[in-house]
Amino acid sequence: MPRLSLEDEIGRDLRAMRALANAPVASSDDIVRIVSRIYHDVHERDLSRFSRADLKALAPLAMSELFLVRSAIRNRIGDWHAQGLMTRDAQHGVRDVLRVLRYASDMAGEVHWDYAVAADDDPGLRAFSERSFNSFAHPAFDTGQPFAFRSGDVLLVRGTKHNSAAIARIGDVDSQFSHTAIVYIDAHGRGWVVEALIEEGAVIKPLKAVLDHGLARAMLFRHRDEALAARAAQLIYDFVKRAQDAGKPILYDFSMELGPSNRLFCSKLVRIAYEDASEGKLRLPAFPTRFHASNVAFYKRIGVTAAESFAPGDLEIEPAFDLVAEWQDYRNTAQVRHQDMIMSKLFEWMEVHGYRFREDWSIRLIAWLGRFSTKLSRRVQDLVANLFARIPPHMPKRTIATIVMLQKTAQPLLEEIQHLERVRVATEGRPLHPREVLDYLEEVRRKGRGQVGYLMAPRKWRRAVAKSG
Repeated sequence: MPRLSLEDEIGRDLRAMRALANAPVASSDDIVRIVSRIYHDVHERDLSRFSRADLKALAPLAMSELFLVRSAIRNRIGDWHAQGLMTRDAQHGVRDVLRVLRYASDMAGEVHWDYAVAADDDPGLRAFSERSFNSFAHPAFDTGQPFAFRSGDVLLVRGTKHNSAAIARIGDVDSQFSHTAIVYIDAHGRGWVVEALIEEGAVIKPLKAVLDHGLARAMLFRHRDEALAARAAQLIYDFVKRAQDAGKPILYDFSMELGPSNRLFCSKLVRIAYEDASEGKLRLPAFPTRFHASNVAFYKRIGVTAAESFAPGDLEIEPAFDLVAEWQDYRNTAQVRHQDMIMSKLFEWMEVHGYRFREDWSIRLIAWLGRFSTKLSRRVQDLVANLFARIPPHMPKRTIATIVMLQKTAQPLLEEIQHLERVRVATEGRPLHPREVLDYLEEVRRKGRGQVGYLMAPRKWRRAVAKSG
């Protein structure tokens, strides 16, 4: 037989992956087996065998096919759930494979765009604004025309700040998304987004402004019942609008509790919209995020009291919604991938090794200034926001301190990883593999002798290290 070209070989492997995603299943173990095999095939792929020219030539095929593999897996979740096969192990397996497939296509996109990086003052691309390798439409919704939003559509997005990475990684699930919001189309055809933000609480913003907001990635989901979706959007729009008009803004809910409350967080806003519109018949999410009991000290610092909740990333595998489209800005995807790796390790060190954030006088001062700024004018708050995000009036000082320590611990790690990535690209023409990033971070922990930034190991462990020399 004639030897396959590299493009034919990769195309064959990707099509085989899609066939595996569509393979019959009879049990949850079958789901775990299938997604684990796909995960392994992607994660263990050796990029060093490809030249930079090879990677660039193969990138369009890889991006397109990997999206189709993700879509094929996503299509099956509803049936698997209806058959009672989506056990916790199956849920985690599906989440893991969707994540690794997206990382792989991100890396292909970064190669395709020659590792371009967005400048700090770059406003970014508008999500879903064009049909290109930045945007992929699910085959069932691909009309070849620009994306048309409907009332009740739900956006799942990721920003580029360390706080976004922390939200994406919180709980027992490693997600790639940090925020969700609901689209409302008014009687004049104007698009709005209803969302709950940490800094502002529940707000209504023009859809265009949200899509222009320097996002790294976004997904668009749609409920199959168009009338129910429109009713959900109308109800939540009216609810938030009444509060705004009355001068009684709905504050952000740091607890992440799903029970009754006069405060909202982003996913809870979407949950309430659909629960009220369906008269209680649809209660999101089908597969909630759980919070590790071993990391309760960190959750307490940031105000989380829930044992399980509706995290933004839970929407990715929510069976009540269809995936319509996916978008990413490849100038930002490497940064958020590296932030993901950093947060995964920070949380792992807290959960497994007992590391905890320790404040010093400078952190206490910043927290005090941030808390004090909430009593000042908006102009003064905006000046303080140059140091950190605008502080909501009900955010405790310990939460402010934790967010600042998280930022100051993660940023130097990110800068070093970005340097290593630039060296790799310049010398070998390929990005760092995620496992290389994780190995580097473990080496940082080992050399840190019990301290990484503001994260510190238990005192007895640090004393033992000091005695050992």
